[in-house]
Amino acid sequence: MTHFHRCIDFILIEEGGLSEHPADPGGLTHYDISQRSYPALDIRHLTRDDAKDIYRRDYWARVKGDRLPVGLDLVVLDMAINAGVSRAIRLLQQLIGVPDDGIVGTPTLAALDDRPTADLIKAYSRLRLIYYRSLKGWPTFGHGMSLSPSSTVSSITHTSSCLEEKVIG
Repeated sequence: MTHFHRCIDFILIEEGGLSEHPADPGGLTHYDISQRSYPALDIRHLTRDDAKDIYRRDYWARVKGDRLPVGLDLVVLDMAINAGVSRAIRLLQQLIGVPDDGIVGTPTLAALDDRPTADLIKAYSRLRLIYYRSLKGWPTFGHGMSLSPSSTVSSITHTSSCLEEKVIG
């Protein structure tokens, strides 16, 4: 199983339903893909495979998920899906102290090399929660938003450690 498939399967556990909440600025959403972001797409009839294709092309590829450490790839992808690719990358760049240009390039990838992945996941998840709490939709959607970063950190850290042991060992 590729890193993308592991990540997207984990995300789609939380993001699977069709929703048309009146307070959601994205309007009709399915698999957390909104009509506002994809106006030409038939969101109601979006399949899981269609969603995976969109997530691979428009999110995973842009955050360079295949080049991120296992576990960090998941939280960055999830942030990109919920808050936009550029914001997700800039948040990572701010965390690791490189210029926040919104592009995962050599400086960003090099700065990740010497840092413990579990520490990066925890710090990034804390920053995500701070960002989510700043949103005006926090009172309405905060429960779901807060579950995403905080409830997955220990699971991601454990999964990351297990996968790294298998790769290294």
